[in-house]
Amino acid sequence: MSAAGYEYEDIDGGSSYDPSFVPDPVKSFVVHLYRYIREKNVYEIHQMYETSFHTLSDRMFKDTPWPSVEAVAQYVDNDHVFCLLYREMWYRHLYARLSPTLKQRIDSWDNYCSLFQARSVVLHGVVNMQLPNQWLWDMVDEFVYQFQSFCQYRAKMKSKTEQEIALLRQHDQAWNVYGVLNFLQALMEKSSIIQILQQEKEGLEQFTATDGYDYSGGSNVLKVLGYFSMVGLLRVHCLLGDYQTGLKCLLPIDISQQGVYTSVIGSHITTIYHYGFANLMLRRYVVAIREFNKILVYIYKTKQYHQKSPQYEQILKKNEQMYALLTICLSLCPQVKLVDENINSQLREKHGEKMLRMQRYDDESFAVYDELFSYACPKFITPSAPSYDEPLVNYNQDAYRLQLKLFLYEVKQQQQLSVVRSFLKVYSTISLEKLASYMEVDESTLRTILMTYKHKTHSVGADGKTISNADIDFYIDDDLIHVVEYKTPKLYGDYFLRQIVKLEAVIGDMDRVKLD
Repeated sequence: MSAAGYEYEDIDGGSSYDPSFVPDPVKSFVVHLYRYIREKNVYEIHQMYETSFHTLSDRMFKDTPWPSVEAVAQYVDNDHVFCLLYREMWYRHLYARLSPTLKQRIDSWDNYCSLFQARSVVLHGVVNMQLPNQWLWDMVDEFVYQFQSFCQYRAKMKSKTEQEIALLRQHDQAWNVYGVLNFLQALMEKSSIIQILQQEKEGLEQFTATDGYDYSGGSNVLKVLGYFSMVGLLRVHCLLGDYQTGLKCLLPIDISQQGVYTSVIGSHITTIYHYGFANLMLRRYVVAIREFNKILVYIYKTKQYHQKSPQYEQILKKNEQMYALLTICLSLCPQVKLVDENINSQLREKHGEKMLRMQRYDDESFAVYDELFSYACPKFITPSAPSYDEPLVNYNQDAYRLQLKLFLYEVKQQQQLSVVRSFLKVYSTISLEKLASYMEVDESTLRTILMTYKHKTHSVGADGKTISNADIDFYIDDDLIHVVEYKTPKLYGDYFLRQIVKLEAVIGDMDRVKLD
């Protein structure tokens, strides 16, 4: 019988939580999951992890934790590795359904240390199992999320009790930023994933073709954890505001191609969200627009297949955030031709009015940029611990305010150049003297403005080459400005395919009409 087919009985809703009580459905769950892990039956593990675990959580543990690992250990031969995996799921459920205490946050860190650290299971143990990519992605994703959550929690110092402050002092290495980065870096290096991906380009490996699984009977765990750790590093560096380093960590993965990161919807969305956001903050607007457009098209076409997924709400939230980020990109860098027709339609429906207001170049426009950025940006963190001897203040919003300030400063600079762009769109050639009189500045000031325009519409790509974000460019020859407008070739094939699909739908509707 498949794992997803088990029927689970509800426990008595009125009984208080007893961590040592293991209901029969939970016994059945851990026994079967343990057996499938030993058998390396990835399909059944995935069914139990993705379906049965969430079914049990919804029916029996909506507002209580799962039974303790000590209580279930006897049903799985006290297997050390399984107990670590179960405890990792236990804490993940606790974070999702309840509010973890400071002690539980620290204990969860210790559990990750046992999984990842020296003399541990993954990095220095012999890993003899295959786990679904979904589970391995969730491990890395949750690891980074709990780090982010801890930093936000610790930064709210005003509400801390003396006992909590004493515990924070005592466990000052828990969720330390260097520890988090070192674990992700160690997983990446120990897995040799960079070399594996390089060999794949040379035709010597089949990592992507097999979605990272080892069909020869080996283990996929370390390799896939190392792969997802690159995405984890991108996310951590984005939370810290270090976008250049974040993108550097992701370089081994070719974003323009399908990869193992696209095999899990959560990984796919997280990767492109942070990749696009980092490029937005580095003024690589064209790169950000292309990637946001691609992922939004993907979600638009496939989201109905994920409605029953536990990640569905998160998918919808990230979808809305990326529409907001795409709105920002297109307002700062008008490149609508790079956006799919369906996405453009959705964009106008969601943010059409805001986009019009953003083109006004006044305080109201500034407020819209502020609103969209605040809604769509990552939850930035301050990773350093506070000084416990000074008056306790909340500093959880400091990192966000700094990034917002930097972003709005950039917007203000871009808005000052919008007047130049509006004139360049009208003329194919215009003298410096004439443009200076239109803009009511002297020629020297105009040259400075034009140089600033050049600077702001170009950025340095990941490969170190200069890339243009401008749909309009120019050069100056003998005090005459020559305007060059980039024209994107029209994709007639896509247009005709869309019209054919619409025509077939109309014909189908006509065929269903019964004539009297």
